[in-house]
Amino acid sequence: MNTRKVAFVTGASRGIGRASAVALAHAGYDVAVSARTMIDGTAFLDDGITPVPGGLDTTVAQIQAAGQEGHPIEMDLLDRQSVFHAADEALKHFGRIDVLVNNAIYQGPGAMLTIEELDDTSLNQLFEGNVFAQLALIQYLLPTFLQQGGATIVNMISATAFTTPPGKIGSGGWGVGYAMSKSAFERIAPLLMVEHGEEGIISYNIDPGHVITERQIAKRKEKEYIAFPSAPSEAIGAAIAWLVEDPLAPEEYGGTIVNAQREAKRRELLPGWPQ
Repeated sequence: MNTRKVAFVTGASRGIGRASAVALAHAGYDVAVSARTMIDGTAFLDDGITPVPGGLDTTVAQIQAAGQEGHPIEMDLLDRQSVFHAADEALKHFGRIDVLVNNAIYQGPGAMLTIEELDDTSLNQLFEGNVFAQLALIQYLLPTFLQQGGATIVNMISATAFTTPPGKIGSGGWGVGYAMSKSAFERIAPLLMVEHGEEGIISYNIDPGHVITERQIAKRKEKEYIAFPSAPSEAIGAAIAWLVEDPLAPEEYGGTIVNAQREAKRRELLPGWPQ
């Protein structure tokens, strides 16, 4: 009997994606990881100058250090064939996927535009990278998930989907297009449970709260959202690993929004945090 457990985590070159992949490895999963950045040291901000640390090579190294197999796959959310290829490659390499973590988001320009500034091109890119690509990936893998008897799908949303910002952009606020895309993405998980919960499909929305990522630090934006409680990426990863492993979680949280910081705190999922 094959007892291998396999996870597929998108956007896993750094931040929450990397932490989730590593946490799942510690929980006994082999992990396929995808991102645009394959090698640490090759990613930059939109200016083409400021480096952003992280790459799938270092993520895979951490998965291996946890005693599991990691498999890196290059994927671009704005390239639909790239998304489908990543799914095919993960299935080809491991033979199955038990957990899909839709963590990757669109990282290009347009996410921090006001209502007046938002243009059709930016809005279309935000929805392609934050909603349409993820939905296409779920649709592409769903027949396999149903055939194998089920799977768990974790969708990374954002409090911007249901929260009014405390100020304008630059003073704790965010772009309307980004908020709209995350609000639309939030609707997928509950409807997945309604449509396929009886067939073994378990789905969750994860609200990570404010997490200081490598990209925020590179942009020097790590203090902009100081009004919100913050957590390290590892706390969110620990919450995701707990969620997909707890046999009681589907009954209580299936199809809902799970506050990752709250669960990590009250369940003491990350030793030493919060201090």
